Amino acid sequence: MLLQVLILIVSLAALVWSADKFVFGASSVARNFGVSPMIIGLTIVAMGSSAPEMMVAATASLNGNPDTAVGNAIGSNITNIALVLGLTALLKPLQVSSSSIKRELPLVLIVSLIAYFMLFNSHFSFLEGAILMVGFFTYIATLLVVTLRRAKTAPVDDPMILEAEQEVPEATTTGMAVFWLTVGLIVLPLSASYLVDSAVFIAKAFGVSDLVIGLTVIAIGTSLPELAASVMSIIKKEDDLALGNIIGSNIFNILAVLSLAGLIAPGEIDGAAVSRDAPYMVGITVFLLVLCFSRKKGAFRITRLKGAALLIAFIAYQFLLFGQAS
Repeated sequence: MLLQVLILIVSLAALVWSADKFVFGASSVARNFGVSPMIIGLTIVAMGSSAPEMMVAATASLNGNPDTAVGNAIGSNITNIALVLGLTALLKPLQVSSSSIKRELPLVLIVSLIAYFMLFNSHFSFLEGAILMVGFFTYIATLLVVTLRRAKTAPVDDPMILEAEQEVPEATTTGMAVFWLTVGLIVLPLSASYLVDSAVFIAKAFGVSDLVIGLTVIAIGTSLPELAASVMSIIKKEDDLALGNIIGSNIFNILAVLSLAGLIAPGEIDGAAVSRDAPYMVGITVFLLVLCFSRKKGAFRITRLKGAALLIAFIAYQFLLFGQAS
């Protein structure tokens, strides 16, 4: 058991590290081929924080554990809002003025409701997974088209987009970029495989379901990049990016991560995901929208008190999970 716990911890660390190297390598290759930093920031860098979730979901589904993949997607969304954003706001209140974030906040709720509707019958089909994946590519394409069209008519002044552009890693030689890209592509699936195997072993040893492991240990572990990115953003006084990372990650988790469970391992899923977890994900998303609501047309603030409320919601969810498991 101690060995499996050690493997779990090392695998999580390797997963996060390799995702960072993958993003660095892919971003550098793109810059060396003339892709603008703005496009790289909105695509490769934005998707990089969800790379661990995507790899875990794909690996778990291929291994016949779709509940782990579903739990990872739902649990990561709950963790991002309640834990990551809660801790970030406790460290420093956020003042957000980005029009992009204000447009995408309702979108997070919409895709969460769509996911809940798809899972409602405790069956996740290949067609439903395909619909979500098509939605993912449509979302990326629309984001790029709208941003580039506005950039042609006027300078980009959206704080979140400007901050995302600044987060693009500095270019390096193409050879070094390809090296780190290759390292990321090799270590990502290997670490995800060891992570899923050790998590399933631990779950069986303690009599906990694959779903709960995906919702807790794996979800928290794969949300570490979002936590690191949010903390670094407030240190750099990039409040819009701190919230933008979480919103973008949650959209990706539904459209690109959850979809993999349906595409790779369609079939029945744990009923608790429908009766308990998906509703909590929708509820915490609605709670975020309420906290962000402002009558003023300018920036809205996520205060320390609001951060504490989110953190309490996360702790309450953990009690709910393990209380039912026990």
